[in-house]
Amino acid sequence: MTFPSGFLWGAATASYQVEGAVLEGGRGPSIWDTFAAREGTVLGGATGEVACDHYHRYPEDVGLLADLGLGAYRFSVAWPRVMPDGRTPSAAGLAFYDRLVDELLRRDVTPVLTLYHWDLPQALEDAGGWPSRDTAYRFAEYAAVVHDALGDRVAQWTTVNEPFCAAFLGYGSGVHAPGVQDYDTALVAAHHLLLGHGLATRALTEQARPGHEFSLALNFAPAIADGSTPAHREAARKFDGIHNRFFLDPVLGKGYPPDVVADVEHHGGRFAASVRDGDTDVIAAAIDWLGVNYYAPARVTPLADPLAPGNCPLPGLRGLDVLPAPPPVTAFGWEQAPGTLADLLRWISARSGGLPLVVAENGASFVDEVVDGRVADVDRVRYFDEHLRAVHAAIGDGVDVRGYFAWSLLDNFEWAMGYTQRFGLVHVDFETQTRTVKDSGRFLGRVAKANALGASPEGLGDAGA
Repeated sequence: MTFPSGFLWGAATASYQVEGAVLEGGRGPSIWDTFAAREGTVLGGATGEVACDHYHRYPEDVGLLADLGLGAYRFSVAWPRVMPDGRTPSAAGLAFYDRLVDELLRRDVTPVLTLYHWDLPQALEDAGGWPSRDTAYRFAEYAAVVHDALGDRVAQWTTVNEPFCAAFLGYGSGVHAPGVQDYDTALVAAHHLLLGHGLATRALTEQARPGHEFSLALNFAPAIADGSTPAHREAARKFDGIHNRFFLDPVLGKGYPPDVVADVEHHGGRFAASVRDGDTDVIAAAIDWLGVNYYAPARVTPLADPLAPGNCPLPGLRGLDVLPAPPPVTAFGWEQAPGTLADLLRWISARSGGLPLVVAENGASFVDEVVDGRVADVDRVRYFDEHLRAVHAAIGDGVDVRGYFAWSLLDNFEWAMGYTQRFGLVHVDFETQTRTVKDSGRFLGRVAKANALGASPEGLGDAGA
């Protein structure tokens, strides 16, 4: 089962989740530093103060990636490291990414740079955060600074990772930084995140060198109803609308979906007022590919009252509940549904008119244990095998998929779950910082080197051989 020539194989991380060194190199505080310091926000009282110590250990981590045979590294730049106050460039902060990029290129690993993976400088949050329109303009300035420093060596640029999470979990449910709980505020933040993407893309395009490619990464959760009645279809429409189409359609030049705008009108109207003339044209700035982050679908069921509040804390969602995930599930409780990934890729391709796609995140948390120097994570090996077959099936149906990034290279600080969920291809002992490559890392490396999967998934238990 061969993948297209030039297919990009890699693993991903995010700055706050792996770097640590929060007080080094002139870095300023981020909203995640502030949020994690509050009691009761992160499981176990964990913070990213040390995380995986990637700031100091990046040569070792890049070496692990290269030795596995994965040819690309999707990492994020910490805005508060590069601009501690959100506005003023830091030579020391930029120097770290200079060193990281040079090490990647030395090991023949393609750098795929994400500008924003949720660690907003606290100074900008204090000035209004993403609910403030000004933050979108500050983001475009930041993008230009990073590109000016690294654009001679980095060709792959992603603006924003998962604006859904940054807006709806950060400003809506409040389970992520900065911990605001207000749906109307969350919708405004979502618009400004998308506006920031568009402004940054324009700024990057103005500085672009030959071969540069620009993108953003959206996280998708396809909605699957537990029936086929009109009420069930309506429940799926509502969830799909706010989770998927609300972010995808403006990027594709379709504007905000009218049905979703109607769904959220009852939250107060600040969102509609925040969308100014010309904003949707900015958001639709041309991109070269779309990053597709996929973990699981959402199972939904209608409520008797279509206006009754349900159990899902997303803006506009009334009249439905999200059901417990059916087995098999990951350690996070997320459904394993690889076929849904193939369907999702087909749907995005059709909706976008064939826009090139990259699976920018896909992976699973399981309970891992190091035994005699080995992590025999057969469940994760099977997960990757099944999801890669789904990607291959979509490619076979004509979908232009150009790469696959496992989440994640390292076990890391998993946001509000602290260090309780392990997604890595590499096991990290957070007490000693010892790295141990898992069988899943070796499996994915072999697939990458061959640019192909075997005809059948037999022998997964020997993945570490």
